[in-house]
Parts: sequence; C-alpha cells; structure tokens
Amino acid sequence: MNRIDISLQKYLAFITTVECGSLTRAAERLHYSQSAISRMIADLENELDLSLLERDRNGVTLTSDGEMLLPCARDVVNGCRKLMMQADSLKGLRSGMIRIATFSSTATHWLPNIIREFQKDYPAVDYELLLGDYEEIERWVQEGRADCGFTRLPVPPDLETVPLEQDPFMAIVPEGHPLASEKEFDAAWFEREPFLLLEHGKKAEVSEYLEQHSLHPKIHFTTWDDYAIMSMVEGGLGLSILPSLILQRIPYRIRAIPLKVPLSRSIGLVMKSRKSLSIAAGTFLDYLKYR
Repeated sequence: MNRIDISLQKYLAFITTVECGSLTRAAERLHYSQSAISRMIADLENELDLSLLERDRNGVTLTSDGEMLLPCARDVVNGCRKLMMQADSLKGLRSGMIRIATFSSTATHWLPNIIREFQKDYPAVDYELLLGDYEEIERWVQEGRADCGFTRLPVPPDLETVPLEQDPFMAIVPEGHPLASEKEFDAAWFEREPFLLLEHGKKAEVSEYLEQHSLHPKIHFTTWDDYAIMSMVEGGLGLSILPSLILQRIPYRIRAIPLKVPLSRSIGLVMKSRKSLSIAAGTFLDYLKYR
C-alpha cells in the first residue's frame, strides 16, 4: 500500500470494500482505520462526482454507477501493480543485456573475474563482447553499438570515463636469450635484432615510445594479436614490447623484463554517460573492483 499513489489507494479502498462487503472488514484487510477507508471512498466519489456505494446497517452495496466503474477501478489497480512488478524486474536485473567493447588484455584477464562475480547476483543478465582496437572501441561506444568499453585513456571529450589502472609495458625475449637474465632492458638493444610490433591502425604506445627515444628497430612483423607476438618471440623470430596485463599468465617460454625507461598505458572504462546506461550496464560498473 505504501508504494501506491494516494489516488490509487482510493480505488483500492473502493474495490476492497466491495469485496469484503463492509467498511470494517476492508479496513482490517488494508490495515487502515474504518474512518480512513470511509474518507478515501468519499473522496473518490467527490472526484468522480458519482455515488459508488449504498451504505446501511448491513454493510455496503454497489450503486448502478459503482457496478459500471468497478471493472475500470480493478484495471487501474492491476495496471499499477503490473507497472511496479516490471519496475522491480528491471531494478532487480532479472533480465537484461550488457554490450561491452574490449581489447584482448582486458577480455582475457579482467572480464572473466568481473562477470563471474556479477553473475552470482544477476544470473539472468546476458553479455555481448566486441573485440577491437582502441579506435574501434571508442567508435562503438559513441555510436551506441556498445554500452561501455575498456580502452586506453585519454579518450575524446564526448565520452565519460572511469580510470582503472596504469599498465606498464615489458620487454619480451625468448627464454635462454643472452639478454634474458637482465634486470632492466635498455630500449637501444631492440635495434640489434628483428622487432615484433604490437599495433593496429594508428600509432599505439610502442611506436610512440620508439619515436620518442629515436629508436629505429627492424620491424619484421606487425599485429594486434598479443599471443601471436608471444609465440613468435618464443620461436626466436624477434624481440617485442608487450603490456604487463596480457603477461599475467604466460603460456610461452619467454621472459618479460622491465624497461629501463618505463612505458605504461592508462586503462579505463568509457561510456557516453552514466545517465544513458541501462540499469544492467550501470550496475555492472559496481563490479569493476573484482577485475
């Protein structure tokens, strides 16, 4: 009752009184005083400018107008209850879809943990993952193809961001390589051997890093696939620079060495705005801590 608007309480008082046959029993069922029930029905009759009930010592009976309006009153109350149930369903996230744009590092190492915890509370929510590079992720969010996206910061000013972590890059060499025992890696050493570049589309962090330090290694292979690079490094096809996040569980015989002159990327979640997110996507943000 306390969730139903006061005007709807009047309809409910009218319906319940008819069902119970008396004001007293209606008051008991609805946990109101008899005078409150009587007042609500009188207010409803005044608003409609109609007499709905005949009152006597034996209880109440419907007037002809009351008989005609009773089904409409029931429709109003039932419609309100259906609306509340639908709102509860949305608030309770009993259903929904979250569309997440992401790149390989976050898709591999963050999303499984986040989604696992989210599903414990909201098992009926479904997910669509869109795998791309930074530019694609930004565009998908801007166009509404994705609700939110993990990407490198900063991003265009029309997107709202949630900064998450700084992800340092590491030099990657094969196990057993002469430089594999180094505690720090001098970037100038990349010019000694073939280089495998992690990049797709416009220049990413590694290319910018090499330019800033006036380094010109022999780039023999370029890809946006971290695992392809790890496999090629393992096979002795060259050296590379990869972010630490993708190196959390290395399935290859390679060695990750901190760069002497550090390089890192800022990773965050982007969206058009928090206000524009669906209930499911907005709630998803609360689970980013489980990454």
